[in-house]
Amino acid sequence: MTISVPGTSANLGPGFDTLGLAVNLRNYVDIKSGRFHSVQIKGEGENNPRLKGNHLFMGIFNDHYKRLTGKRENFHFIFNNSVPISRGLGSSSAVIVSAIASAYEVANIRISRRKLLNAALVYEPHPDNITPAVMGGFNVCVVERNKVYSQKKRLPNYLRAVVVIPDKPISTSQSRHQLPKSYNKDTAVYNLSHTALLTSAFFTENWELLRIAAKDRFHQKIRMKMLSDLFGVQKMAMDNGALMSTLSGSGSTFFNLCYQDDAELIETKLRAEFPSFLVKTLELDNDGLRTN
Repeated sequence: MTISVPGTSANLGPGFDTLGLAVNLRNYVDIKSGRFHSVQIKGEGENNPRLKGNHLFMGIFNDHYKRLTGKRENFHFIFNNSVPISRGLGSSSAVIVSAIASAYEVANIRISRRKLLNAALVYEPHPDNITPAVMGGFNVCVVERNKVYSQKKRLPNYLRAVVVIPDKPISTSQSRHQLPKSYNKDTAVYNLSHTALLTSAFFTENWELLRIAAKDRFHQKIRMKMLSDLFGVQKMAMDNGALMSTLSGSGSTFFNLCYQDDAELIETKLRAEFPSFLVKTLELDNDGLRTN
């Protein structure tokens, strides 16, 4: 069987720990029964010795599979990864979601997306990453009593994401440590109002509002200072037609949403100005988790 999970872009400007969407950049895991346990990684992470055993995936998979079946069996796992690691595109969420889904599929037990999402929350407390990984599309989400409550909006096929992936990561834990421990009322109201407007713009498809709605005062500028080139990335994208230009997760990737007709120009400009960064135009993903 094959399980696949898309990459995600979370936070989305002012939507800190609240808003996220899925992009068509997928990690696949193929699973076959075997006489002995084996793990093979292709693509992102294949040359990283720390990921050789894919311990995060295997730990979650084994825990769930043993709980479901009472057994511990051997399988051959082949991972084909497209989501960059530690770049703010949801690589950890893809691992967590695929591990839980794989355990249920191999055990031949059905699990709803909502139940799977709540199971993933145990390992990833930020719902803006795991929700689009499971559901696809654009999602607004909150956590109440250890459950994720979310609303999804399917994204039209005339939009594209132009992502700029720097050659350096930004540590999520380090960047969170840089953030203030408290915010004043004006800052809180600014982000609340912009988050509400951004959510409304997505659900009503009023894309021109995003240029205002995507502004943030909670986290972006603080994190962008850890890689100052990102300020230039944001300006160039917005000057060349991007509807919004935001830090993806905690970075270092920058997410630029645009109309399909504007994607080529934005990608060309960004490639020329930042030759050491990887620039990709991606479709948006409405499917989320897939099992075959």
